Amino acid sequence: MENVDNNSPGPDTALSEIEPAIDHFEQSVREGQHWYISLLESIGLWKKAEESNNGRRYRYLIAGEAFDWMLLAERLCDTLPGLLPEKERDNFLYRGIPPINLSAERFIELIGFAKYHQYLNYYYGITAEEALVLAVEEEVRKEKRAWGYAHEADATNESYRRIYGTTFSIMLRHFRKENNYPQIKSIELIELKEFAYWRFKYRLKMCEKAKVASDSRKAINWLKEHGVSSYIQRQDIPEFFIDAATEE
Repeated sequence: MENVDNNSPGPDTALSEIEPAIDHFEQSVREGQHWYISLLESIGLWKKAEESNNGRRYRYLIAGEAFDWMLLAERLCDTLPGLLPEKERDNFLYRGIPPINLSAERFIELIGFAKYHQYLNYYYGITAEEALVLAVEEEVRKEKRAWGYAHEADATNESYRRIYGTTFSIMLRHFRKENNYPQIKSIELIELKEFAYWRFKYRLKMCEKAKVASDSRKAINWLKEHGVSSYIQRQDIPEFFIDAATEE
């Protein structure tokens, strides 16, 4: 099984690059294999880092390192309308609840080791980084209520100041300047994910190790408290997260 190919042609998809994965998904489901197992096997076969399909742009590999496997899962599920159990599919895609429980070892076996490491990058670099902001926002709101403020201050900017030392808008400006992106008012979902991964790397580089560990622990705990599932093996957690993570 190969990893997501970041050197494949641009977003206009060549069918020969995606047909093996799509064909395997449909064939194995029709042959009676559980659709979730078939899905993960097909993810393992997928080679495109990004594509355009039916007018929608998909980027599965953020910053060339972080694999957005749930976006690819959605793309593959859309190829089999009416063939998947609707409730199971919706619970998985929209609530993050897999239809069957798999061990981390089985998950790795199905999607491949290279993609698993790219998945780790996404989980810690994007999912956990966004969770950190939400966790600190909750702290800010609780503090404001405890102090008796009738109107909450800007919790997002305050959380950014506590985590990164500056505001959301200044961080976004630096991110766009570094990546030669236009400084516009709107922001698309793909750019938001790239921005989160950029902030993750910024935090590791600029913040003290003790603060990185503390903030990382806060993010992981927030995800666990909110029922965000993962296929993480403790021994595969990056070194800077070991103190932050609890046993899976």
